[in-house]
Amino acid sequence: MSTLSLPCPAKLNLMLNITGRRSDGYHLLQTLFQLLDYGDTLHFRDSATPGIQLASSIEGVAHEDNLIVRAANALIDYTGTSRGALLDLEKHLPMGGGLGGGSSDAATTLVGLNQLWSLGLSLDVLARLAEPLGADVPVFVRGYSAWAEGIGERLEPVTLPEQWFVVLHPGPHVSTASLFSTPDLPRNTPPISRDQALTLTHNDCEQVARRLYPEIDDALTWLAPFGPARLTGTGACVFCPLTSEQEAANILRRIQQERDTHDGRRQWQAFVAKGCNTSPLHITVDSPG
Repeated sequence: MSTLSLPCPAKLNLMLNITGRRSDGYHLLQTLFQLLDYGDTLHFRDSATPGIQLASSIEGVAHEDNLIVRAANALIDYTGTSRGALLDLEKHLPMGGGLGGGSSDAATTLVGLNQLWSLGLSLDVLARLAEPLGADVPVFVRGYSAWAEGIGERLEPVTLPEQWFVVLHPGPHVSTASLFSTPDLPRNTPPISRDQALTLTHNDCEQVARRLYPEIDDALTWLAPFGPARLTGTGACVFCPLTSEQEAANILRRIQQERDTHDGRRQWQAFVAKGCNTSPLHITVDSPG
């Protein structure tokens, strides 16, 4: 195998509780991860030059800080391989959107290079390599919708309704670190069970995000009449579950009209996606041929 193209799917946090804070500063969370059938695409090509070459860059992110590069180097360091590859990212997901784009790109890097180079590493090994890259990366490596606890490292598969969503990015880039350092962020929400979480739509980050970013507040207010609109992660993206693809498509058209008729004041971008319990990454990797 000399070339490979793999999806880097987005995720939504259907709910998010912050239940405490560790002595090292990491927040303790409870959340439901819903994978989506929409995201970035990562193209791989085998190379005779050892190491990783990245054909695309992300504005404002240094090469050595790029999660794709860090993931690839972690795999190379672990295996000692002298293989090389050229990677090209086709970016669709917004930065700072709460959709897990960078984490998903890193996970696809690990899974993709493992396949491209025929390394034969198990998902358990890849997930361990993923942990230092960020709390969300193992979720995408494992490839299933999940109930997560701790700092996101304790994952339990869940079967969620594979419903349709409209996802709206209202414009701002939200810094997760900055939001989590906000003094009035709730940090002591009582823990709940997984079954209780399945009926919740609450996100402990939402009120702080609405206060700090008026664009998020505006987008959530606009979406609310269509269903239980909420924030994903720390934002900036907001979303609403719908009963059908057609209903989601109708709201998407309304969003585009809002953007076009407000003289640029609403810098909205949006897409429609379907929830999935198995990652499109693993469906692609496991498909024959």
